[in-house]
Amino acid sequence: MKVVFKRPESLTKKEFHFCPGCHHGIAHRLVAEVIDQLGIRERTIGIAPVGCAVFLYDYFNLDVAESPHGRAPAVATGIKRSQPEKVVFCYQGDGEITAIGTAEIIHAANRGENFTVIYINNAVYGMTGGQMAPTTIVGQKASTCPYGRDPSNSGYPIRMVEMLATLEAPAFLARVALNSPANVKRARRAIKRAFEMQLNQVGFSMVEVLSACPTNWRMSPLKACRWIEEEMMRYFPLGVYKEKEI
Repeated sequence: MKVVFKRPESLTKKEFHFCPGCHHGIAHRLVAEVIDQLGIRERTIGIAPVGCAVFLYDYFNLDVAESPHGRAPAVATGIKRSQPEKVVFCYQGDGEITAIGTAEIIHAANRGENFTVIYINNAVYGMTGGQMAPTTIVGQKASTCPYGRDPSNSGYPIRMVEMLATLEAPAFLARVALNSPANVKRARRAIKRAFEMQLNQVGFSMVEVLSACPTNWRMSPLKACRWIEEEMMRYFPLGVYKEKEI
């Protein structure tokens, strides 16, 4: 019988610990599928920071290094420069990319470091209780802003892809979502393109993934997917924001 769907070789058999409806599992699978398709598993190194992705080493069947919170791009820079033949990717959340690790991601992108970043944006601090993050939508309620984010007090959500797109060096910058089968397919293509940029020595690539956090959003998984469509994508439009030729 022909096999049409199976677990990617780049994923272990360990079950995910993520909450029901969380999109981290989908994102993990897409990254693993791309690694398998490109045939790079034996030379790929993942960087797992603090946050919901901290157990990356349990789920990916490849080498994984741990980094301090927000410092994954700095660790990736060291690994890639010392072992340029390796394929290096960071898997980070919005609490890192747009908060404690903002300097690291901006300067790595500005230098054009030749690695790939998978940036999961769920608009809250997912692992620590759903506090307001730099990506929390205006009016969105969180544990530290129970009446909704007020821009007069907390500023506006940071659009990191658009910010990095103003830099000269980045090779590929895109924003995708995982709230529908069609968007999942588009996300897979973007992730593959990001890795291809690295393989072809073009430079820094990052894919921002709008991801559901039903537990902290206090929503059902179905409603969370709708909220991504109706609210998140309005402020964080999907698309390719920068793409250099290979």
